[in-house]
Amino acid sequence: MIRRSTIVYLVLLAALAGAYYYLNNRAKPADLELTLTVEPGSEVSYLFTAEEGTPTSIRIEAKSGETVEVARDTDNAWVLKQPSEAKAEQGAAEAAASQVTTMRIVDTVPDVDPKIVGLEAPEYVLAIKFTSGEERTVNVGVLTPTESGYYVGDTTGKIVIVSKDAIEPLIGLLDNPPYLETPSPFPVPETLTPSETATP
Repeated sequence: MIRRSTIVYLVLLAALAGAYYYLNNRAKPADLELTLTVEPGSEVSYLFTAEEGTPTSIRIEAKSGETVEVARDTDNAWVLKQPSEAKAEQGAAEAAASQVTTMRIVDTVPDVDPKIVGLEAPEYVLAIKFTSGEERTVNVGVLTPTESGYYVGDTTGKIVIVSKDAIEPLIGLLDNPPYLETPSPFPVPETLTPSETATP
């Protein structure tokens, strides 16, 4: 026959084992979340600083020769300078300007040959003028092996990686410059000559 004191010890042992298991399992998700969300020493940095102001001119040149440029005129409205001079669609041009100010650097690449990452003969050259009067030019190289970003030579001479999502909307202006769409005129009816109106 099992003694009453033995039963008490068994119950206490089971309770301690349960508490140990609970506390250990509860700590693991917290530790995992801390690892995923907190990176000590990490800082958010951007290709262009806030001190430079907002863009007043954006020029993008492709290695293949295409160029697109938009700039603010004396009325502070966006106009196209290249590939031809024309009024610009304000929303698209303003979106490009906003994109410039949010180009986040996701990584820095030390000790890499610029030729390997496409910066010796860059795929694209991005030249920006700002309200501060500063003009910055950066070279854009090839995609990273994971195709999540582009190698970029920043304004300090360092090679960094900028998100693909930050670069491609600007590159896309080369194929689709932000022309202001104007309604096409109504077709002019053809006038018939007397010989065409004459009945046989």
